[in-house]
Amino acid sequence: MTAPVALRWAGDAAGHLEILDQTKLPARLEWLACRDVETVVEAIKSLRVRGAPAIGIAGAYGLVVAAAEAVRAGLPPDEALAHVLARGEELASARPTAVNLRWAVERSLGKLAALAADAPAAALAQALLAEARAIHAEDERLCAAIGRHGAAVLPAGNVLTHCNTGALATGGIGTALGVITTAWERGRRFEVFADETRPLFQGARLTAWELVERGIPVTVLCDSAAGHLLATGRIAACIVGADRITANGDTANKIGTYSLAVLAAAHGVPFYVAAPSSTFDLALATGADIPIEERGPAEVLAPLGVPAAPAGAKAFNPAFDVTPARLIRAIITEHGVIDPVTSARIAAVLGGR
Repeated sequence: MTAPVALRWAGDAAGHLEILDQTKLPARLEWLACRDVETVVEAIKSLRVRGAPAIGIAGAYGLVVAAAEAVRAGLPPDEALAHVLARGEELASARPTAVNLRWAVERSLGKLAALAADAPAAALAQALLAEARAIHAEDERLCAAIGRHGAAVLPAGNVLTHCNTGALATGGIGTALGVITTAWERGRRFEVFADETRPLFQGARLTAWELVERGIPVTVLCDSAAGHLLATGRIAACIVGADRITANGDTANKIGTYSLAVLAAAHGVPFYVAAPSSTFDLALATGADIPIEERGPAEVLAPLGVPAAPAGAKAFNPAFDVTPARLIRAIITEHGVIDPVTSARIAAVLGGR
């Protein structure tokens, strides 16, 4: 089976963004047509599109949608540019933890500096679409590179993963899940254990779906069963993705990742992170500086719309946690493997990105 596609652009610069609505998976495959920026922002906030690389790509395409809005409104050049810049900030701030979103928006906006000051809105849209497509294509290539580097170092045996890091979360085959599928395609045989990843069940709904579609054996477990599973000795390695990595290697990822890393360390199981260089925020020294998104209480109190707590109860719902670099065996990037995970090794592998 071919990998699914998380999002795609339809038409030319006057076209629109189409997002595979991941809140409907695995029950239904539904595409959401985004013809205005409000729809793109809502899709990012509601996790219709999710995964750090994928929301970065969505943000880049969202700028094209913004320029198309200016074209339809007949805005003069100065107002069109102001409109795109304002919409850009709305997109970049839609989710605060994953650095790829702001990175992609700012990279795309930087391309507008090469245009004439009086460039019409249509020219803005064309330039932004070219850059969004470039970011999308680059992510596809770097996912393949991460898969190759990761498959070379992933120990033989069964793998435990958390959240979803496959094609649904990126513009290519995925990061951590891309490593797993690359190893499988190279003839390695193993079983993948996928944490449910509460409260939104991205592991059960999305990772398991991707693996079943590819014919790779997958077993879903409650997040709280990970410690027992690791104690049985059935897991050779844990591998996860990342939403932001600081200069020292501290890594923010879906809530529950830190717990898994602690459990892996306690049982002597190597813990790997797979992420593109765009996920590194080298301006931040440590994970203590990473903003952690807090989401609404309904996700915990009524997961998937099913009441699970009494009326009047409160919820603690951080979307991410931070895993210290000392718990990470290696970070796998498109440029190579960061091992050991230190500031010096990060700088050496990323080449001063």
